[in-house]
Amino acid sequence: MIGPAPQPKGLDRVLRWFDDQGWTPWPFQLDAWHAHAQGRSGLVNVPTGAGKTYAAFMGPLASMLDEHAERRPLAGIRLLYVTPLRAVARDIEAALRRPLTDLAPRLTAEGRTGDTRPSLRAKQRERLPNVLITTPESLSLLLTRDDAATLFAPLSSVVLDEWHELVASKRGTQCELALARLRRIAPALRTWALSATLANLDVAASAAVGTGRDPAVIRGRMDRPLTIRSLLPPEIARFPWAGHLGLAMLPQVLDAIDTMRSTLIFTNTRSQAELWHSALLAARPAWAGFTGLHHGSIDRGARERVERGLKDGSVRLVVATSSLDLGVDFAPVEVVFQVGSPKGVARLLQRAGRSAHRPNAPCAVTCVPTNALELVEIAAVRRAVAAGEIEPRLPPPKPLDVLAQHMVTRALGGGFTPDGLFHEVRDAWSYRDLSRADFDWTLELVRDGGACLHAYPEHHRIESDRGLHRVPSRRTAQLHRLNVGTITAEATLELRLVSGRRLGTIEDHFIASLAPGDRFLFAGKTLRYVGLHDLTALVRPDRGKTRLTPHWAGTRLPISESLAQRVRSTLASPASADEPELRAAAPVLDAQRQMSHLPDAGELLVETTNTREGAHLFLYPFDGRLVHGGLAAILALRLTRLRKTTFALAVNDYGLELLTTDDYPFAELFTPSILAPDHLAEDAIESMNLSDLARLQFREIARVAGLVHPSHPGARKTSRHLQASAGLIYDVFREFDPGNLLLEQARREVLDRQFEHARLARTLERLAQARIVLRRVERPTPLAFPLVVQRSGVQITAETLAERVEKMRLLWENGVQPTPPPSNASSRRRRPRSRRSFGASWSS
Repeated sequence: MIGPAPQPKGLDRVLRWFDDQGWTPWPFQLDAWHAHAQGRSGLVNVPTGAGKTYAAFMGPLASMLDEHAERRPLAGIRLLYVTPLRAVARDIEAALRRPLTDLAPRLTAEGRTGDTRPSLRAKQRERLPNVLITTPESLSLLLTRDDAATLFAPLSSVVLDEWHELVASKRGTQCELALARLRRIAPALRTWALSATLANLDVAASAAVGTGRDPAVIRGRMDRPLTIRSLLPPEIARFPWAGHLGLAMLPQVLDAIDTMRSTLIFTNTRSQAELWHSALLAARPAWAGFTGLHHGSIDRGARERVERGLKDGSVRLVVATSSLDLGVDFAPVEVVFQVGSPKGVARLLQRAGRSAHRPNAPCAVTCVPTNALELVEIAAVRRAVAAGEIEPRLPPPKPLDVLAQHMVTRALGGGFTPDGLFHEVRDAWSYRDLSRADFDWTLELVRDGGACLHAYPEHHRIESDRGLHRVPSRRTAQLHRLNVGTITAEATLELRLVSGRRLGTIEDHFIASLAPGDRFLFAGKTLRYVGLHDLTALVRPDRGKTRLTPHWAGTRLPISESLAQRVRSTLASPASADEPELRAAAPVLDAQRQMSHLPDAGELLVETTNTREGAHLFLYPFDGRLVHGGLAAILALRLTRLRKTTFALAVNDYGLELLTTDDYPFAELFTPSILAPDHLAEDAIESMNLSDLARLQFREIARVAGLVHPSHPGARKTSRHLQASAGLIYDVFREFDPGNLLLEQARREVLDRQFEHARLARTLERLAQARIVLRRVERPTPLAFPLVVQRSGVQITAETLAERVEKMRLLWENGVQPTPPPSNASSRRRRPRSRRSFGASWSS
C-alpha cells in the first residue's frame, strides 16, 4: 500500500464522480492515485478488465482539476497517453472523455495516430489538447517539431498502456528515449506503466520510469477465476498428428458456437484467421450477416465496423488475431476460443481476459487443438496458469539503430549538444550502460556517414552549428518524418478492387508469387488477382473456391520458455494426471512409450532409425522451434567434425531431426560431450551462414537507423529494392569497416531472434545435466512423425499437405515407412511461398 498524502481537492471530486456512477474504487486504484499525488512514478499490474485505465488516469485528472480551478482555461498538454495500437486509441479516448465531460467539460482530449484526420492534425499543430492519446511513432514524430520543448513544457504525466507489449521490443526502446527527452523538458514528469501479464515487474517498471529512480509497483490482488476448457477430437486415431491450421476440429467448433452469445475465435496467424473465417461461412452461410474477420492487414474502416458491431451486438462472431488482444473494451463478449496452442502463458491470459471483460468477473477460454501433441500443450498451459508462471519481457540492450534515429529526431526537435544528449540518453534504462565511445560512433554515423559513407551527402544528416547539432536539409527532414518508427514488417502494397475500393495491405513477396487470374482469400472474400499498378495490387471479386491465403512474415510463434518447461513436466506424469486433454492424448503417448520412451523432466530422449531416405537422428529437448533450429545446426557441425557428411535438418517446438543419406553411426558418435555448452557462440557462428543471415537482418537495422528509407514523397520502395539498398551498405561495411557496430548488432540480433541464443545456452546447460536415453527404433515414432511431416511440407505438391499427412499416418499405422516425396518428384508444384524453413541441407 502507498502511504497517505494530503489529498488534492480534485481527488475528492473524482471520488464523488465514482460514487455517482455507483462504483467503489479498488484498493489498487486508490494506491495509484495517492502515489501520483506524491509525485511518484511506477507500474500498475492487475488482470485484464480490472480498471487499469482509470487507475492511471484519475490521478492526473485530479491534478488537472486542481489546476483548472485556479487558472481558466487550462492551456497546453498535461497528460500523454501512449498505446501500442491505433485501434485501442479510439476506445481509450472514449473512456477518458466520460469523466472529463462530467467533471471538466472545458478540458480537451484528442487522439493523434496515423489514422487521425488531416483537419485535426492541422489544429494540433497550433495547440495540443490537454489529454493526448497517441502511439510511440506519433510521439516521436511530435518530438521532431522545432518547438517540441515549448509544446511539451506543460506536460505533467505520461501513461504507457499495455507496457508488456512494448517493453521487449525496439518500439519500447523508442518510448524510453522519447520519455528521457520529455523528462528533460518537464523534470517533474510522472510516468505510469500499465500491464496485465508481466513476470519481471521491477525491470519493466524501471524501463518505464528511467535510470536511477525508485518506481512504485502496485499490484491489484483481484480474484478473477480463469477456466481453460478444450474441445476434444472424437477419435484420436483419426486426429492429425501434425499441422497447425486446426480445420479438422471445425465440426466441433461449429457445434460449440452459440450464435446468440458474442464470441471471439482467436488464431495465431492472419493466414489461419482467413482460412477459419472462410471455413465457418462455407459450413454456415446463414451466419454471414453477424460474422466478422479482424486482423491488422484489413482496411481500417472494415476493422472499425467489426469493432462497432461487437459493441452494439450486430456482430456476434469474430475470427481475429492479436489485433483484438489488447485494450479494446468489448464487455459484451461472452465466449473466447483459441485455435491452436497459445504458445505462451501470457498470450492465453490476455485472450481469455477478453471474455466478461469486467473486474472480478470469471473468464474462460476454450482451446481448439490442431494436432494430437497440442493436447499436451493445453494441459501444460493450464498447469502453468494455476502456478502463476508468466513469461518475463526483457528490453533490448542499447540498440544503436534506434539511437541513430533518435539523434535525427532530436536534431529536428530543437537541436542538441553531444554532451547534453549523451547524458539524456543514458537516462533511458536500456541505455544506462551506453559508453561514450559507442555514442560518439553513432553520432559520427549520423553526422558524417561514419567511416564508409562520408563521401555521400545524403548520409550527412545533421551538422554542428557552434556546438548545436541540427538537420540542415529539408529533404532529410522530410524523409526522416516519413520513416519515423521501429516497426519493420515486410514491405506492403495497397490492395484495391479495380473499381478503386481499398481492401487493406498485403506483403509484396506474396503478390510477386501470383500470376494474373490466381485466386486467394483476403478479408473474408475470394479475390482474383488482376495485376500490379503503381505499387497497388488490383483484384476483382471471385466466386471460385480456394484455400490460398497470403503468407505474412514473422507469424510462426515458438513455444515460450515457461510453457516449454511445463510441457516437459506434464509429459513426465501423464498417467497420474486427471485432465481430459491427457486422457484424449493417451493413445498417442502410449504408442510413444511402447515404441521408444516417454521422457521425464530430467531426461533427454534421442532416437535413431533408418528408412529408405537414410539415417535419422531425432532429439527431443521440448524447448521451442527457434532453440531447436540453433541446436540442430550446432549438432550438425559437431557431428561432421567427427565424421563428414551432409545433413538435412527439420525442427519443431518439440524436437529436431538430422537426416543423412549415408549409413551414419549416430549411436557411436552421440555422446554427452556433443551437447557441451562450451564454445556455444563460436559454434553457433560457424554452424550457420551467419553472414547471409546478418545481411538479411541488417535491412531492419539500416531502416531503423535511417540508412535506407522505405517511404519517399509520393512513393514507396518494394522489399526487394529495400533489401538491395541495405545489402549494398552491408557489403561496404563488411569490406571496409568490419568492426562496424551496426554489423555487430546485426549478428547479435540474428543469434537472438533466429535461435534465441541466451535461451539456447540455458537449454544446453540443462541438457548437459540430463540423463540421455538413446533408443534405436524401427520407424519414426509419434514424436518423430511431425518432424518427418515438417520436411515433407517444404516440398509442396499437387496434394494438399493435409492429404499428404493423412497418407503418411495411414502408412505409419500399417507399419510402412512414411517417406516424403523425393526432391526431384515430377508432380505439379505450386510456386513456393517465402518462408524460413529448416528443410535445407547442412554439410561440412
